[in-house]
Amino acid sequence: MTPPGRHVPLPLIFNLRDVGGYAGHEGRTVRWRRLLRSDSLHRLDLAEPEFVKLGVRTVIDLRREREIAAFGRVPEFDGLVYHHIAPEHPEWDGVPLDPDGDNARWLADRYLDLANEGAEGLARVVGVIADPATAPVVVHCVAGKDRTGVVCALTLGALGVSDEDIAEDYALSTAASTRFTAWLKEADPGSRDLPQQLLSSPAGAMLHFLGDLRARHGSIERYLTSAGVRPAELAALRDNLLEPPS
Repeated sequence: MTPPGRHVPLPLIFNLRDVGGYAGHEGRTVRWRRLLRSDSLHRLDLAEPEFVKLGVRTVIDLRREREIAAFGRVPEFDGLVYHHIAPEHPEWDGVPLDPDGDNARWLADRYLDLANEGAEGLARVVGVIADPATAPVVVHCVAGKDRTGVVCALTLGALGVSDEDIAEDYALSTAASTRFTAWLKEADPGSRDLPQQLLSSPAGAMLHFLGDLRARHGSIERYLTSAGVRPAELAALRDNLLEPPS
């Protein structure tokens, strides 16, 4: 069988893609169309056939309350379960950008802050993803690259996906940011330009983050269990998202 495409093209959704297809524990492949990641779904047209075909059961919205109040949430439809889980993390506006433009280190430090302060919320998100009744599930924030990137990195790491594949998947968001900013300039010519650190997704940022997280906790699994994910949930995550052993 030909695997489905990673990117799901929708007119006003710029970063919706599947995290399936990567090699995980014992060579088992991450299942397609079980977990997807996205930018904000408030612009979603429920009649869009490409979205309908996904059969989404669950949406996990990682945004802050004020972001939802400002832009709205995914439209309601029959059969959809909506979870709003906003992991705690410091505001980025107060963190000076690196004058040398080292986006990778700067972003990795923000992700470590999220992992430290938002551990409880991240554990709740992974617990939802682990439940087979939730699939297919879409997890999203605003751009679908930072908070969503951390959630997907932790999930894929727990599935045994290599750091290099996780970083490669994360880096795909840079092209999505380019598509979004081009659309925004056309839709709202007066919108302000965002710093490059907030738009790019260099693979090195994710490699830094995963390496630092392991240095502090020993492994992704140990971080997740310390955050509150139960061993039974980790087992369910693998059963739910990995292809059966051959």
